[in-house]
Parts: sequence; structure tokens; C-alpha cells
Amino acid sequence: MSSPTTLLDKVWDAHVVSPATASTPATIYIDFHLIHEVTTPQAFATLKERGLKVRRPDRTLATMDHATPTDFERKGGGVVIRDADAAAQIRALEDNCREAGITLYGLDSDRQGIVHVIGPELGVTHPGRTIVCGDSHTSTHGAFGALAFGIGTSEVGHVLASQCLLLEKPKRMSVTFNGRLSKGVTAKDLILGLIAKIGAGGAVGHVIEYRGSTIATLSMEERMTLCNMAVEAGGRTGIIAPDDTTFAYLKGRPFAPQGAAWDEAVARWRELRTDEGAVFDREVTFDASTLEPMVTYGTSPGMGVPIGGVVPEPGGDESAAKALRYMNLAPGEPLRGRPIDVVFIGSCTNSRISDLRLAASVLKGRKVASGVKALVVPGSHAVKKQAEAEGLDAIFREAGAEWREAGCSMCLAMNGDRLQPGQYSVSTSNRNFEGRQGQGGRTFLASPLTAAASAINGRITDAREFVK
Repeated sequence: MSSPTTLLDKVWDAHVVSPATASTPATIYIDFHLIHEVTTPQAFATLKERGLKVRRPDRTLATMDHATPTDFERKGGGVVIRDADAAAQIRALEDNCREAGITLYGLDSDRQGIVHVIGPELGVTHPGRTIVCGDSHTSTHGAFGALAFGIGTSEVGHVLASQCLLLEKPKRMSVTFNGRLSKGVTAKDLILGLIAKIGAGGAVGHVIEYRGSTIATLSMEERMTLCNMAVEAGGRTGIIAPDDTTFAYLKGRPFAPQGAAWDEAVARWRELRTDEGAVFDREVTFDASTLEPMVTYGTSPGMGVPIGGVVPEPGGDESAAKALRYMNLAPGEPLRGRPIDVVFIGSCTNSRISDLRLAASVLKGRKVASGVKALVVPGSHAVKKQAEAEGLDAIFREAGAEWREAGCSMCLAMNGDRLQPGQYSVSTSNRNFEGRQGQGGRTFLASPLTAAASAINGRITDAREFVK
């Protein structure tokens, strides 16, 4: 009888082309490769220099999201990109995809969007698949029971050329969430609470498997938020065993199996779960019912406290002291009530339709505070279209927020959407590093509910004031 194995073991073992040796990592087959305009030019150039072709263009999908502006102009049936560097990256991706025969969803496509939003909504993301992308938040796709992780530019080239990677097997980590989330508390608070508990390095070298009664109650979009930020705890990725919620989300999507193939796939996917008695290298438990809305105060996602809390003492930690100097915050200072300049609702963490509905539920019939800039950026063209069909865009505009085209936007300062030095932002994105949203910009990470409430009051606000 074979020993009990974890979900990670099952997916990993199914993709080993050649096992690890004393001197060589394992060769792992990659089922699907997602690419975008920023991390591919060098990879394609390397292939051309070596006379290599893309091995599986049918297992590769491209879109534009990182450097692309979210306020671009449409003229003569095309898109006008004002930034020369962004325009060059876009042209390079268009040329490379056309030459390699790779499907590209560009800015003129109704399937364009943030790569980690369109993968699931198109049904490209399947349980049991290995999925990679030149972006660290590829972990998002682990919500479906896929082994999904970010790779570097050189590795992008390796996958394009061989559809394989040399990889060291990560360790196994179990995070068990039990209890039901309280009103006004979201999946974003759940992951910020976990990272505050275990630290930004708490999962280094591990794949986090999220388990427990709380997970069973979450929607797929909420599960994607959890897996998206597994890397912010230092994890290689996050993963959740597929269940009926997973299958209901995927059924009927463009790239999901159809007909008899669907039934066969679901039967296969149901086997993708950790066996009773399987051993993890590390185990953590978390009582989700005690959680409050969370907000970060420093320059790491691990620097988070409940919204009613105060900035903690650095305690001799120079990196923590440096973070407080950068944020211009003092130990003992409350975060709730802190004035802000900008609110950003979007990113691959919180730009899906459920996230926009949460924000709209708070903003409806209210106004963004004077002097505050609020950006609402859907994660894909499909999300934008659905939000507009539901009238969410009208709610945002009437509140005084800007409604943009799909893209990464102010998650990172490389597309025209950025903070000015010294400005404070409440952001639904995943990173609050120094300069992440703009040189000298200061970021408080929070949920869509907290961001929307903060936009109304012009200061960090507990959304439970508005969520009854």
C-alpha cells in the first residue's frame, strides 16, 4: 500500500519528466504558459539568437497588462499608447506572438486583461495543471488545484523552447482556516491576517495548501485572493483542493473541457486532494472567526494590524524601524483616521467582479472625499463589461471615482498610474514595498471594502461603519 500523499505530491509526481539526482533538479513538464509584454522581449530574443522555436504555441497564451495604460485613447479602430516604452513593449509582444503562432489578447480584444484574471475566467486554469508566468503572482491559479508559480525571464525562455523547467521540489505547508468570516471581513483580510501572523518569510521554500472549514465557504474569486498573496508570505505558491465550487466556476468557460470530456475531467479532478494521514513539513492553524479588517502600516505585507490597532514598536528590528521612517509613522500611532491622498481598487488580487461589487456597495449614494483621487480598475475587459451591465461604473463615477480600462494600473508604477512622493494610498493590491506605487509613495494594503470606505472619509476607515 502506498503512503498517503499531499495535493502537492500528486500534481508534482504527475509532471516529472526526469527525477532529481544528487546533482540535478527534477525536470518538470509545464502544462500551460501565460505571457505578457514585460518579461518576454528578452526571452524571445534569446530564442532567436539560438535559432530555437516556441515548442508549444498551443500551450501558450499572451495578453497585455503590466505596462499598458488604463486611460488609453481609441482612434480609428486602434489604440493610441502615449508612452514610447510601453508602445515598444506592446509592439514587440505583437510581433513575437505573430511569428510564433501564439494567441494574443491585445488591447483591442474583448478577452484582454490582467493575465491572472483572464486565465481563470477563460477556463485556461485547470485543476492538476502546472502553470507558469513571468510574474510572481501566478500563484493565483493555485486556487483551482493547479501548481502555479512565477518564473524569471531566463526561465520564460526555457519554457518557450522546451515546455519544461528544472525545479527543486518545494516543501509542504498546511494552513488550516476554521470559522466563518464576520461581516465586513473579506478574503483579503484573511490573507493579510495570516501574513501578519507568520511573517513575510513564514512560508519560504514551501507550497501553502489552504484547508479547513473557512475555505469551503469561499467563492473561487475569494480563493484566488488567498493564493495570489501566498508569495507575500514567502511561499513558492498557494494551492487549494478542487471541489464543487471549483467545477461550477469552470463549467462552460471557453477553454474548459466540453461534453463527455468535462465529465471525465471532473472525475479526475476529484482525486486531487491530500490523503488522510499525509504529512506536511509545517502546519499552521488560524481561527478566521476572530479576524477583523486588516491594514498594513509598513513596507512589507507582513506588517499588518487590525484596523483598530496601532503601529507596533520596532523592537530593535532595524528593517521595521526603516519602514516606519519611510511611512512617516510613529509607534503607538493609530491607523484608523490617518489621512490619505489616493485610493486604488484593482490589481490581480482584487479586481474581479465580486471585488467591484463590494466596493460599489459602500460607494453607492456616497461621494469620494474632496482632495482624494480614487481609481477603480477592472481586471479584464470581461469584468469591465459585466460591471457596466450591472451599473457599477455609474456608481463609481457618481461617487467621484475614475473608471478605467483593464490592466495592472497602480499596483506597480510602470504604466502612468503612480503616486507622487509623500502621498498616502489605500490600495487593494498585493505589495506595499518602497516605491512600488511610485517613488516616495506610501501604501496601506487593505480590502475593497476598506478602500472604498477610506475613499469616502478621506482617511483610513473601518468599512463596518457602512456595512450593516
